[in-house]
Amino acid sequence: MTRPDLNLLVTLDVLLAEGSVARAARRLKLSPSAMSRSLARLREATGDPLLVRAGRGLVPTPRALELRDRIGPLVNDAEAVLRPAETLELSKLTRTFTLRNREGFVENFGAALIAQVAAEAPGVRLRFVQKLDRESSPLRDGSVDLETGVIGETTGPELRAQALFRDRFVGVARPGHPLGGGKITPARYAEGRHIHVSRRGSDTGPIDAALANHGLSREIAVTVGSFSEALALARASDLIASVPERYTGTLRENLFTFPLPAPPPEITISLVWHPRLDADPAHRWLRGRVREVCTR
Repeated sequence: MTRPDLNLLVTLDVLLAEGSVARAARRLKLSPSAMSRSLARLREATGDPLLVRAGRGLVPTPRALELRDRIGPLVNDAEAVLRPAETLELSKLTRTFTLRNREGFVENFGAALIAQVAAEAPGVRLRFVQKLDRESSPLRDGSVDLETGVIGETTGPELRAQALFRDRFVGVARPGHPLGGGKITPARYAEGRHIHVSRRGSDTGPIDAALANHGLSREIAVTVGSFSEALALARASDLIASVPERYTGTLRENLFTFPLPAPPPEITISLVWHPRLDADPAHRWLRGRVREVCTR
């Protein structure tokens, strides 16, 4: 039996990532004709066309989509095996890491993380950027090293993830709000005017589904795109906000916080990174520090 050419795994990984023979050729520093020949060999080996013409571009076949979920980890594990072992000297490490998070992460965990990183690796610089959507492309293209958030349908299947902590939604209102004067029942909560948080502008969310189980609905007075905006409005009005408890601890300072009487399911905040950094010693160290800070 002829042994398969394992170099084709790397070619297939790049082809599926780029979705273009020309771009894959440039990335692997090959000629377009050489890449076309490699694609022909891959088609012969797999018995599937893998990439087919659609207009001016190429689209993956169902078999290609299945392979895409498996090929990335295989290639990255193989590269990790062949990569020389490194001894990490934190005192001499000079590097900038970019972390993408929703609002609340820096306010709640940033100071402790910065202090710990500075104590162990004074040459390391942290760069925090806002997570405005759930797209995985910043992790794929290397513009972001590490991300925190809820794993969703748009999270790339090839990405690595590790749970940090569970979080629950709580209600928030200004000090002296009428809700604070007695037991907060689902009905009393629903009677108020609410702030809905949605980055995509949706009209309802998990809280509305939880209220519907009680036969109730709430009046949404305004929809905003972030928890910080919701809390700012709640602080300055009679509107009620509902936000993750741990993730917004500092942002909720001096506000009236209460358990939701009809709570939606808890969410899991995870640490997410691209598998090409899985075996990188400095990246492993930073992941450990983020986990330590967030799970205290």
